[in-house]
Amino acid sequence: MSVITIHRVPPLPMPPRRLLGAYLMEARSECLRYFRMPGFLLPVTLFPTMFYLLFGIVMNRQSGAETARYLLASYGVFGVMSPGLFGFGVSLAMERENGLLTLKRALPAPPGAYLLGKMAMAMLASGTVMALLLALAVGVAHVQLGVLQMLLFLLMGMLGVLPFCALGMLVGTLVKGQGAPGVINIIYLPMSFLSGLWMPLSTLPSVLQQIAPIWPSTHLRELALKTVGMGQSPAWPHLLVLAAYGVGFFLLASRRLHRVG
Repeated sequence: MSVITIHRVPPLPMPPRRLLGAYLMEARSECLRYFRMPGFLLPVTLFPTMFYLLFGIVMNRQSGAETARYLLASYGVFGVMSPGLFGFGVSLAMERENGLLTLKRALPAPPGAYLLGKMAMAMLASGTVMALLLALAVGVAHVQLGVLQMLLFLLMGMLGVLPFCALGMLVGTLVKGQGAPGVINIIYLPMSFLSGLWMPLSTLPSVLQQIAPIWPSTHLRELALKTVGMGQSPAWPHLLVLAAYGVGFFLLASRRLHRVG
């Protein structure tokens, strides 16, 4: 009786032009899918802008433009965290549970296109939030910002979402779809408060001030303050910490994702 051995033939390498097109197509489809979902788009864009309009402009009208400038940076970071945590963590957990992730792996798509598509979606959503906040700050609160400052603020938001994408990815590999929104909120809301996004760190108890640097949102807040002309510490330590968080979360999530599927 002869034994038939089946060897798996590796896929042929894709030409660079087609490979780039595949990545762009995945990113485009992912962005269109989420931007056609009001249940995702409206909370992500409206919550930070409504909070900034109410607490940063209306209720602090007597405080002047400097308070509005400070809260622009704080609520900007608050808005940046949401697309990364919810757009990545909740969707990944649900797509793992309903089998969409398994289907994606079976398709002839380049490796990593699925994750890069979600990153592109989160970056675009963050850029939208930053643009809306800038429009309120400059047009309504009369915050004086130069063109370079506004561009740096937008860039900070679009790149600053990546560590939270990695954190959301890690959460999405650890919990099931139904429990993911609750777990993300347990991370999102306390981290926002403890890193001084809702009120200055100086008003918090000294214990909370001392542990604030352990949160990635604290370092992104310092970068946001620097882009609007209020940061005093150098940018590079915060950039290094955010990069370390992003790489660390991503490696842990990738290892977990390969294990659980």
